[in-house]
Amino acid sequence: MASYNKVLLMGNLTRDVELKHVAGNQPVAEIGLAVNRRYRTKEGEEREETTFVDCEAWGRTAEVMKQYLAKGRPVFIEGRLKLDQWKDKDGQNRSKMRVVIENFQFIGGPASGGAARGGAQDRGSNPQSDSPSDSQSGSQSGSQSDSHAGPQSGSRAEEHIPTQSEDIPF
Repeated sequence: MASYNKVLLMGNLTRDVELKHVAGNQPVAEIGLAVNRRYRTKEGEEREETTFVDCEAWGRTAEVMKQYLAKGRPVFIEGRLKLDQWKDKDGQNRSKMRVVIENFQFIGGPASGGAARGGAQDRGSNPQSDSPSDSQSGSQSGSQSDSHAGPQSGSRAEEHIPTQSEDIPF
């Protein structure tokens, strides 16, 4: 029987990324994502509903997300559904659906953290970039103090500052 397990979500983080290390010092990040849906009722009334999704990222993807994302920041994620099952302390069967993040992209401009790609796969990132943001996105938010943050808004031209490949987080 054929099957396909792919999830694409865009939303805002509901909390700061929680980074932990499991057996073998493997990093894992837990992320909460709020995804909004706007619709119009039969009566023409506009409504909005929010779905909260628990996500996890592993390895370097987890570390990059922890470093560059914070509560309220928008992000686009690609991943797969995973069902966690366990017994609680009372012996009851419990389960929870979550998304395992395989790749992600920062969303927005300088005020919301840039528009760089990140995650498990390097899909066209520029190794000559002076920050984890694409050259069109400007600088990172004020909460991130980085000497390679790129040009500030209002600058006349973007300056190219060469970096070493190990300075690039993905």
